[in-house]
Amino acid sequence: METKSRLLKRNPEPARTVARPQVTVTQPKTEPAKPQPTPRTGVGGSSLDTMVAACAMELMNARNSFHKLHLKVTGEGSYSAHMAIGDFYDGLPGHADTLIEGYQGVSEKILECKDVATRTLDTVADGVAYLRDIYAMITKLQGMLPYSEIVNKLDLVKDNINSTKYKLLLLK
Repeated sequence: METKSRLLKRNPEPARTVARPQVTVTQPKTEPAKPQPTPRTGVGGSSLDTMVAACAMELMNARNSFHKLHLKVTGEGSYSAHMAIGDFYDGLPGHADTLIEGYQGVSEKILECKDVATRTLDTVADGVAYLRDIYAMITKLQGMLPYSEIVNKLDLVKDNINSTKYKLLLLK
């Protein structure tokens, strides 16, 4: 009886070579080192830094101006104006604090906040005009800011301004 080999027979034809794609390895681009902020001054001192600091200081000063107006408003609708202005000025320090802390955190530098004279408000009409000025200042700042989280926080200030104007102008 003849035994058959259980091994496979090799094909006598030479093996074909398979072309493989060439892989090119590139090195990552090296970026120049960024300047490191210092604890006191940060990096630079851009006009954006100045505008953020000025906006925060205006909000802090507005608190005092509106508090004084809140205490002296009289006449028809004075109670609703008194309450609306009181609610508004109570929120201003928190808005200013949130703005400064958020910006200093994202920019990793301490801003220089310069004192500014407070505005004197004698009537509710003066208060409404000041609200419009603050609203315009915030809108301008938002257009310059690349940080959506801070833009969104400033939207909350504008919402508070709108609510206060509604109460002062339309609810008497």
